[in-house]
Amino acid sequence: MEAYLKNWLTHKRGNRAFYAPPEAAWIHVEDFLSQQEATHMKEVLLASIPWKQEYIHLFGKKVAQPRLTAWHGEPEASYTYSGLKLPPQPWTPELLSLKKKVADFCKAQFNSVLINLYREGADSMGWHSDDEKELGQQPVIASISLGAERRFQFKHKYRKEIPLISFSLKSGSLFVMKGLTQQYWKHQVPKTKKLVEPRLNLTFRYIVSTS
Repeated sequence: MEAYLKNWLTHKRGNRAFYAPPEAAWIHVEDFLSQQEATHMKEVLLASIPWKQEYIHLFGKKVAQPRLTAWHGEPEASYTYSGLKLPPQPWTPELLSLKKKVADFCKAQFNSVLINLYREGADSMGWHSDDEKELGQQPVIASISLGAERRFQFKHKYRKEIPLISFSLKSGSLFVMKGLTQQYWKHQVPKTKKLVEPRLNLTFRYIVSTS
């Protein structure tokens, strides 16, 4: 895995690493937020966000997602995935400040954010791609991590010779997926048996009109 990442690393700029894997583009910023900012934002969001445990249909059964979620954004930014239709909750001041900071860095527009709360190591996100039609053909998806450090993994959908790729996303880090990533790669946050504190993950997106 390390050899692949080294080969794909196009350049580093301070704490920023830019990768160009096959059919994708990734940016990893380890200290996008200071630890003080990250801790403060985590505490505020944990207390103020209206968390929900959604249910999805899997193999004909209704199953609780192994995490809590919230969807915030502009009024028109409804999002559908795994059979769930999510009307947006209003932006909070904290979410708006993060959105501006991320948008300025990515030089991209965002009108929504999906927030996942991983309460413990047993909470997870399975293999998937963010390829819903509302996200467009080559979405820019920018992900901020707050709280416990967790693994974030990629696998190519078609090229089996490429090994599983893992990043450790610590509190305050930013990970950006661009280009053809969602068409050619899947990603996940696997379970861990380690005792870990809660982790929040905010993925900023732009919902496009599909009408």
